[in-house]
Amino acid sequence: MAHIYIYSPSGAVRDKQAFKRGIQRLTKLGHSVEVDADALASSTRFAGDDATRMAAIHRAASSGADVALISRGGYGLTRILPGIDYKKVAKAVQKGTRFVGLSDFTAFQSALLAKTGGQSWAGPALGEDFGQEQPDDIMEACFDDMLSGQGEGAGWRLSAICTEALSHKREGVWAQDAVLWGGNLSVLVGLLGTPYFPQIKGGVLFLEDISEHPYRIERMLTQLLHVGVLAKQKAVVLGQFTQYKLTPHDRGFKLQSVVDWLRAQTKTPVLTDLPFGHVQTKVCLPVGKKVSLVVEDREALILWAHEAHS
Repeated sequence: MAHIYIYSPSGAVRDKQAFKRGIQRLTKLGHSVEVDADALASSTRFAGDDATRMAAIHRAASSGADVALISRGGYGLTRILPGIDYKKVAKAVQKGTRFVGLSDFTAFQSALLAKTGGQSWAGPALGEDFGQEQPDDIMEACFDDMLSGQGEGAGWRLSAICTEALSHKREGVWAQDAVLWGGNLSVLVGLLGTPYFPQIKGGVLFLEDISEHPYRIERMLTQLLHVGVLAKQKAVVLGQFTQYKLTPHDRGFKLQSVVDWLRAQTKTPVLTDLPFGHVQTKVCLPVGKKVSLVVEDREALILWAHEAHS
């Protein structure tokens, strides 16, 4: 099976049991798991100081592993982006290492794409996903497809509200040869105006977030709107926005209010319900790869050509 390298480029691992369960689960699935020497390092909230975490990234790139999988997200990558050797990482990608993660990992993925055009994968983390008491079957199946190189896309069912809102558009191919990019909304917006924000035109932008109230989500989407990022895309695909709490002050203002407002501001179609984010059931998405977006009735598909891996 696969050689998987576990490292910690962001927050410190606090849930050691989930970390151990994740390793045990990957091993049980037949994979060879290598753990970075500083995977459990801790410096305040981070998995070691900045130099430690940069070194871990570079060791992952030198590991020759099939997959470099983050232990967890959190925060920490944005502050070390200037020190990462992107050519080294890009060379590892060319040789077959797939860098996989989500959440704070969006900073690394965006920077790699902006600096080198290198591809990575938006997907699970060790503790949050494989470290669950009962890991999700769909997540594991998507991860396996990514490993085998036989995965050709991700499909999901749109809500009735989304279908109705987009009923004016014809069914069929909505985007072709469009670069798939994005990830965590908060992290991505934090890169605007920096050399680490990808300048993508005609792409498919996917977004997710956690613990952000809908008004904060709208504020960040508004920033992407006002700087012209959304208008340049073939489509915006919203994943899962979880673990926020509405208050009496909202008086009916909710996430759907944000989606409705966004659709009224841009001609770029906005799809919802993508199974990706801080949820157990998540697909794997090839960041930086050219894809097609197809919509048929209530079914949406992001398609890419599969790759054969030895």
